[in-house]
Amino acid sequence: MKMWIYFVKAPVRVVRITRRRTAAKLKRQMTLLKVALSQEKIETKEMLVIYRKYTQRQTSTDEMKMANKQFLDILKGLGLGVFAVLPFAPITIPLVIKISRMVGVEILPSSFTGRALSEHALSGQSTNSKQSKNRSD
Repeated sequence: MKMWIYFVKAPVRVVRITRRRTAAKLKRQMTLLKVALSQEKIETKEMLVIYRKYTQRQTSTDEMKMANKQFLDILKGLGLGVFAVLPFAPITIPLVIKISRMVGVEILPSSFTGRALSEHALSGQSTNSKQSKNRSD
């Protein structure tokens, strides 16, 4: 009888552990997505401020290069939006990203690349303190 209880409990425990791991992985991925989207939002706001300054002829060439780079990132994101509408999007988007990297073209915006996410996660505290300083100024 004890053996029967062990065989019944073991799969239930495995299912619970698997469910917890999956939930933790999903939560981690959603957090990374949130960080990437917040970074993209901040960069887009900076781009709009730079373009507004450009209309008044108050920008430098470095600022314009940064704003144009962010504009290209926005266009990359819009390009991926086309694939999100297609059927089988969970399959086509990773496939398109993988093929583009094999060819040597980066179609993801800079805030969604792994390097930018890890740098932002590491400097998250310093970025938050910079933002609070900018708000107080």
